[in-house]
Amino acid sequence: MSITVRKIVRHREETLRENGQDVPTTHVVAWVAAVIDNPYPEGYVADLVTIADEIGQEIGALLGPACVELLGEPVEAFGKAALVGLGGELEQGSALIHNLRFGNEFRNAAGGTELLPAAEKVGITGGPIDVPLKHKLDSKTRSHHQTITIVVPDAPRPREILVACVAANAGRPLARLATFGAEVAK
Repeated sequence: MSITVRKIVRHREETLRENGQDVPTTHVVAWVAAVIDNPYPEGYVADLVTIADEIGQEIGALLGPACVELLGEPVEAFGKAALVGLGGELEQGSALIHNLRFGNEFRNAAGGTELLPAAEKVGITGGPIDVPLKHKLDSKTRSHHQTITIVVPDAPRPREILVACVAANAGRPLARLATFGAEVAK
């Protein structure tokens, strides 16, 4: 089985100022999304894993390295998402992105070791999905906990799934929270 891609969307943004302050290092976020035909038949399917295993690596290889390349800088934080169009099921998007064949492609391209934080939901065409990011080597690094909103105005259509990889070159602009656990340390 192979995926059918309707479109690939690439987005890169640079934040130079935040809350009236210059950002010491330009904060760069990139995401690459593929809008694919939903590979699952309509209606309830008991075995979602077989199809996810068959196409997970293909989707990961399509998106993960492209996201890292678009970022154009070393990745420090990353995340992933699946937005399932109407007529599909939440579990179908989950099966695709919570598959190591998919995740390892992105993790390896980014030089990460942590699990990729994820968001998945069923949504209407043009609906947003908020994607959590965490540090690629230590998910407890608070400065790198951030959320990026992805919107593709004409996707996903019914019976499509939007799958995305997101990367950032740093933690939040002007991050200044204490390290994890500092509030309860003696």
